[in-house]
Amino acid sequence: MELRLARHLWGITEDWEQAFPRIKSEGYSVIETSIPAPENQARFRELLDQNGFDYIAMISTKGGTVAEHLNSFRAQIEASRALKPIIINSQSGRDAWSEDQSRDFFDQALAAESALDIPVAHETHRGRILFNPWVTQRLIQHFESLHLCFDISHWVCVCERLLDTELDIIQQCAERCIHLHTRVGYEQGPQVPDPRAPEYQRHLEAHEQWWQVVWDAQIARGQTICTLTPEFGPPDYLHTLPYSNMPVADLREVCNWIAQRQAVRFANQYAGKS
Repeated sequence: MELRLARHLWGITEDWEQAFPRIKSEGYSVIETSIPAPENQARFRELLDQNGFDYIAMISTKGGTVAEHLNSFRAQIEASRALKPIIINSQSGRDAWSEDQSRDFFDQALAAESALDIPVAHETHRGRILFNPWVTQRLIQHFESLHLCFDISHWVCVCERLLDTELDIIQQCAERCIHLHTRVGYEQGPQVPDPRAPEYQRHLEAHEQWWQVVWDAQIARGQTICTLTPEFGPPDYLHTLPYSNMPVADLREVCNWIAQRQAVRFANQYAGKS
């Protein structure tokens, strides 16, 4: 099995022409970002090709009603097709919906996905349908074709604890995970100030245990390529000092550190396995 590192563009202020070669030199082979504006799409796709990148499209459904979110979902997956993504990662729906409303959304969203030749992953994300473990568990049990982008840092924040008693749910979600976001959360937020700091060692190790559950499940079902995005974000996700608003860590360093650490762990654990 091959691990492919994806780099998000969140917090990157350079032009793509400068950023893409640098990202490539740092070991990434995929770019994950939202769909560029129509006038920038040809340039974006050309730069992906020039630098040897695949693309993961990030979409976020919008609206107040289920119907509006479904229209948004269909429009965005259709818009992404011209950019030839290998995965579409969707932040889907609203946490305020009833479970019946959420089922209505997925009934129709999964039907739309079935006509695609691109896999769609629905992200476990605060503010969205899959915002906590228990709702997600019930929905994946109900929908056999519902696939996930697993970002458990959101759940740690929502639940205000490391999820040591939810390993059975994590295992069930791992069976559906086709893309992984490796940000480290803590009890009071979705992103620790710096995952390299010793005071966050237990949070890092807990997340790494969960990510390994995902890799084990992917190997067991014969998935040949795993994608991973070290999705640490800029301020206000990244903590800053009062008054000066100076970031407490370097975002680029943190993303690269997490990505390379997981690449080494993956290689050590799964070398020679398929």
